[in-house]
Amino acid sequence: MNYASLKTNIADICETTFTDDQLALFTQQAEQKIFNAVELPSMRNVDSGPLTATNKFYVPPSGFLYTYSIAILDSNTTYYLLNKDVNFLRDAYPVNTSAKYGRPKFYAYHKTTGSTVNLMLAPTPDQNYEIEHTYAKYPTSIVTAGGTYLGDNFDSALLNGALVEAIRFQKGEPDIVAMYEKQYVLAIGLLKNSVDGKLRQDMYRSGQFRQGTG
Repeated sequence: MNYASLKTNIADICETTFTDDQLALFTQQAEQKIFNAVELPSMRNVDSGPLTATNKFYVPPSGFLYTYSIAILDSNTTYYLLNKDVNFLRDAYPVNTSAKYGRPKFYAYHKTTGSTVNLMLAPTPDQNYEIEHTYAKYPTSIVTAGGTYLGDNFDSALLNGALVEAIRFQKGEPDIVAMYEKQYVLAIGLLKNSVDGKLRQDMYRSGQFRQGTG
């Protein structure tokens, strides 16, 4: 389902003509709820850095939400960094001089400046390093893109999520709101079965995925 179809369906089901700004708000609020309830493949991004010599801080790309993994690529070998607390890094590497620099082994969330998150590395890089930082970022909204992975593959979750926002905006009767919310919860359940279940395992290693009935 593309954005044009989504807008038409929202208006038809609610039997109301909404403004473009209102439809965009309903859609983007629904997307944000979905992206925070289910980790979609479209949320995964990769940054190659690099890490800069003598700089113990690394600033992830714009839109960064959280890290899946950070690996350093050095001499055709991949080294994964371990996530620790800032206090651990400072205790393990109390002296930050050139004699103590080396290939980073740990990282920690240091601070946030505005919307920018800074990660601390330890030890401080002794040279520039190429990295493979796999991180989460909100995908481009269907409002802007016109078509998205979510809209193309799981339109029931997006439509029902937007309808919940629309009916709340209309100050609908409690039973009507509850009906839309029930449909949204059902759609999210199906989405989680596909993404958190089937896409995170294979049948060879994990066996056949079985959906709970409780």
